[in-house]
Amino acid sequence: MLIQKFGGTSVGGAEQIRRLGAIVSAARERRPIVVVSAVGGVTNQLFQLAEAARGKADWRTPHAALAARHLALARELGLDAALLDGLLGELDGLLRGIELIGETTPRTLDLVASFGERLSARLVAAHLRSIGLDATACDAGRAGLVTDARFGAARPLPESAERLRASFAERRGVPVVTGYIGQDLEGRITTLGRGGSDYSAALIGAALGVEEIQIWTDVDGVMSADPRLVPGARHQARLSYAEAAELAFFGAKVLHPATMTPAVERGIPIRVLNSFRPEFAGTTVVPELAPSERGVKSIASKSHIAVVNVVAAPMLDQYGFLERVSDVFKRHEVVVDVIATSEVSLALTTDAHARLEPVARELAAFSAVEVVRDMALVSVVGQELSESPRVPSAVLATLCELDIAPEMLSYGATRNNLSIVLRAADLKRAVLALHARLFERR
Repeated sequence: MLIQKFGGTSVGGAEQIRRLGAIVSAARERRPIVVVSAVGGVTNQLFQLAEAARGKADWRTPHAALAARHLALARELGLDAALLDGLLGELDGLLRGIELIGETTPRTLDLVASFGERLSARLVAAHLRSIGLDATACDAGRAGLVTDARFGAARPLPESAERLRASFAERRGVPVVTGYIGQDLEGRITTLGRGGSDYSAALIGAALGVEEIQIWTDVDGVMSADPRLVPGARHQARLSYAEAAELAFFGAKVLHPATMTPAVERGIPIRVLNSFRPEFAGTTVVPELAPSERGVKSIASKSHIAVVNVVAAPMLDQYGFLERVSDVFKRHEVVVDVIATSEVSLALTTDAHARLEPVARELAAFSAVEVVRDMALVSVVGQELSESPRVPSAVLATLCELDIAPEMLSYGATRNNLSIVLRAADLKRAVLALHARLFERR
């Protein structure tokens, strides 16, 4: 059994869906389960529709455009466009209700957002049937992916695995499952957070014990750097789970950070593949690498990083200071990436778009606080970092040659990544120079 997850660009047009059909058809003997994202860009459009309806602005025009896009896809694929009428009508009614009351709740937003994957799954399943595959669209929540009721960032409940196994044991042909969404124990639709379709695929794959989880996207796999910053970035054939998790968390866009956990627990390989070049081998993520494979793998980068500097009286003997700071971030649901501490200060990084004003106000009650938003994060990842001083030395020497002073450094317990916080203006030249030193001068 095999999981094949297709992202938004892989279902973004009729030609892309035809390619998807050929890929699934070629794997039919391996009993594929298909997991799909919304058509590219649609999730953002759905949130915008909800916001427009809430503010009593014109939502009907963009709603008509979204509907027309999906109906055109159906027609281009030679399908009966009526297969989408029910969902499009349901969305219209929901938006009218939002407009009437002038309010959205996290629960309502999850319901609105779910239409992207639900429309996509029905289009893809209908196309697969048209090319001779016995395919059925199914919503992941109804198929057993039950979650808590934390709308917008739901997490699966322990009973999900058993429910998924029971549901798929009864299914024949090719199930086409919605990514990103589940449902709580009361049957209300939830979402797993942005990028959650990869997570859905891994959860289903882990529950069923599949032989492989394939993530089909629009790139050849994991690269040695972001090709938009480094045109000469190289393809990486194999990564360890630890390396892939570090890359995902620290900015690589190919895999969602949470995807690793279910696969690691079951020892299931993950393969990242290009739906536009299905013949290419892609990148395989495995539990362990051979010693000869443990080099530097990639330079991940994130822009739009904020640094929160917290300075207090000397921390010596101040029991609970770190706990108090951590509790503030936790209660405001602000995710922290990197932490650096000294006796009298604490520096943390997070997304610059996070709501940091209430965090800063609360921290100011027991410390001095500074928020600096125009920052970036560069992370050099590879198991070689844990085995040799060559890479950390080369990274720091390169930054010194560029006259770039790191604002923060993190070289954690796994020692598989060295992360540097620097000014956003220095990001591109730092990544280019590090890539040249670590990958092109060997």
